[in-house]
Amino acid sequence: MKLALYLPNFRDRVTVSELEELTALAEDLDFDSVWTLDRIVVPEASDRAELQHSFGMIDEFPTQLPVSSRGEWYQGWPLIPWLAAKTQKVRIGMSITDTPYRAPGVLAAELATIDHLSGGRLNVGVGSGWMPEEFAAASAAHIFPKRHKHLRETIEIMQGIWTNDLFEYHGEFADFERSGFGAKPVQQPHPPIYFSGLKDAKRSALRIAKYGLAGWIGIQDTPDELRRWRTAIQQELAALGSATSVDGLDICSMIWFVITDAEVDQSPNGKLTNLLVGTAAQITDRLKEYKDAGMTMPLLWPPFQDVPVSKTLDDLKRLKQEIMPKVEAS
Repeated sequence: MKLALYLPNFRDRVTVSELEELTALAEDLDFDSVWTLDRIVVPEASDRAELQHSFGMIDEFPTQLPVSSRGEWYQGWPLIPWLAAKTQKVRIGMSITDTPYRAPGVLAAELATIDHLSGGRLNVGVGSGWMPEEFAAASAAHIFPKRHKHLRETIEIMQGIWTNDLFEYHGEFADFERSGFGAKPVQQPHPPIYFSGLKDAKRSALRIAKYGLAGWIGIQDTPDELRRWRTAIQQELAALGSATSVDGLDICSMIWFVITDAEVDQSPNGKLTNLLVGTAAQITDRLKEYKDAGMTMPLLWPPFQDVPVSKTLDDLKRLKQEIMPKVEAS
């Protein structure tokens, strides 16, 4: 099981130095990767719990974001080249880049450049987005009804630009003649692509088989949910006649992480379950369950509030030094 850190760039208050401390520690502890969060705006309506949809379109979550509209948070995408310059070993990525907010050809070319800046350490996470208010702020309101198609076209354009000297594309959201887009990525044939937010096994299998995706990233998934999800995808891949196996995919989930002194209630509570919040013993047991369920990499997510960065730094050290040896020995 690999470890990944989900940087808390989306908080009411966080400093660049805190993000730098967390990143440096993740590299020192030999984490696999560090990820940022994509957020364009926090509508004021969120403060009143009046968003059009619940967070992530997940029923168990409220119709508001966990950060206030006046919060002093940082955009996730500009942090990526900064992370490339600040690190030497750890892989970097954003979970998840909402493609409707970006021009596909520009995004593909910029990602190739960042792969060079990082020496071939870029992970590319893509999703279609979920918040109409954010689409409006990104001048992409017209894309919202067709956001999944935009994502598919973006993947096709990225892979085309990354693997061809000249490339042309004629689709609904991008239409251009044969052009060169500069340097190709360091990673061949291209950086690994992760997708998120699609709990439809048939459609997921189609994407995996067609585009050769590297992995899937969920949010607050229980071991049982991941086990069912892996089984369903494998069944759909088999039905397609694909030789791809789910065993070759990175199965990941963004999960709240805090080590506590006293035991906490671990009973199921939908997406609000404290999956990796508990004593060291509780977290050890839960990570063993995830490992058995087929999770390859938890994205450790410091809570949005009430947990200072100094506490997370200590917890990450304990996780690596005390907990993971027991998990890996199981």
